[in-house]
Amino acid sequence: ECAAAGCFPSRKCLHFRECIKSSGPGILSPRPMEVEGMIEQDTIRLLRECDAGVQMGTESIQQVLPRVESGTLKQRLEKCQAEHQKLSGEIHGLLDRYQDEGKEPPLVAKGMSWAKTNLLLAADGNDSRIAGLMTDGCNMGVKSLNKYLNQYEAAQERVKDIAKRLIQLEEQLAVDLRDFL
Repeated sequence: ECAAAGCFPSRKCLHFRECIKSSGPGILSPRPMEVEGMIEQDTIRLLRECDAGVQMGTESIQQVLPRVESGTLKQRLEKCQAEHQKLSGEIHGLLDRYQDEGKEPPLVAKGMSWAKTNLLLAADGNDSRIAGLMTDGCNMGVKSLNKYLNQYEAAQERVKDIAKRLIQLEEQLAVDLRDFL
């Protein structure tokens, strides 16, 4: 039984990871089918979060591109957008294998991003402001994706690699934008 809640440790148990960690070697080890189910669930959940992150990044870049004045900044954003789209194709290929539709970014996050971008750029839509907004978005994406990597630790390594590549892409864009701040 689960020491925390008196239930059998499974993915339905909210304390599953803690139970397994605290139970000692082999005492509450999950059965092989449960491990496979946990891996698949974490894999799908991490894919969904990567899907939402890629969509958010792509939409944000698309939103600011028409207002960019610098050719160099425009190139950097377009390159990053192409990399996001490439990762999106990879993510959707895996989601299709799991017969999952993926995940849209939360409406609140999309709405707030849209409003913040439009309000700030309406007042002063220069490249420095765009670089600042995009850097903030990159940092939020990196933070969220790292959280999900930690949360869905049982995900397949291939999917963890996709999340790490997306994190690296966001981190690199933030570095590339420093010249425009």
